[in-house]
Amino acid sequence: MSYRFVIDSYAWIEYFKGTDAGRLAKNYIEGKEAATSGISVAELKEKYLREGWRYFDADLLFITSVTTIIPVGKEVAVSAGEVNFERKRNVRDWGMSDSIVSLGNCKKGVCKSCYWRPSL
Repeated sequence: MSYRFVIDSYAWIEYFKGTDAGRLAKNYIEGKEAATSGISVAELKEKYLREGWRYFDADLLFITSVTTIIPVGKEVAVSAGEVNFERKRNVRDWGMSDSIVSLGNCKKGVCKSCYWRPSL
């Protein structure tokens, strides 16, 4: 499956919660042109465990049925370190996973993620 958008963990959580931001993400998620970084899957698992949510497996099944999971390899990891170093200079609360997820689209020449970060 090819993709034009990378859906981050924040967008997935809002989508599953049915919030306004989640409704905005719906077209990207259900449009058959999206991917999800493996790091976002890890973030989601942690969030579900922290919150005591018991439906991770069902949500993961949905995620993998509508998006491509992007593995994090050596090239992405090295590039993410560079991106993270630069972005932290200008963006409050920017994290390594943000760098990895953003690279998922930049490597495809799209450079547009499905982000709704209040601090951006």
